[in-house]
Amino acid sequence: MDIDYILEVIEKNDLSIAIQQSSWAFQALETIHVFAFALVVGTILAVDLRLLGLSSRKSRVTEMIEDCLQWTWLGFILAFITGFMMFMTKSAIYFEAATFRWKMALLLLAGLNMLVFHFRTFQSVAQWNDSQSIPLAARLAGGLSIILWAAIIVLGRWIGFAIVDI
Repeated sequence: MDIDYILEVIEKNDLSIAIQQSSWAFQALETIHVFAFALVVGTILAVDLRLLGLSSRKSRVTEMIEDCLQWTWLGFILAFITGFMMFMTKSAIYFEAATFRWKMALLLLAGLNMLVFHFRTFQSVAQWNDSQSIPLAARLAGGLSIILWAAIIVLGRWIGFAIVDI
């Protein structure tokens, strides 16, 4: 099975066709996607700024993460669903767009950064949870996260301008 066939199946399903033919569905999905993505980035940014020691310095790192995590996942799930529904409408065009591919690659890198932080750096959080002095690995994870998410935002916005057929 080749990728062109898969993209065609995605684009030709009933839900995709309904979105394509609607006068409002794509715009509604895009609006929900932007709000969901703002929730994701906002909650991640709050934690990243704490890791960098730039905000919420009196808060425990674990409390910040616990407070934000459910909202981050809610936003991510909504952003994924709405993003996929928009992708369905012109899957072949999106798939070929460099901006879309870069955004997906950076999303994977952001996820990898989070996994490394969680399974490596965060394991020693008991030692620095209340501290003003955050370990270099945690600060690097926070800084890299901010850079990645900023780039993802730029690319996500750029997709709409780069793909004029949408």
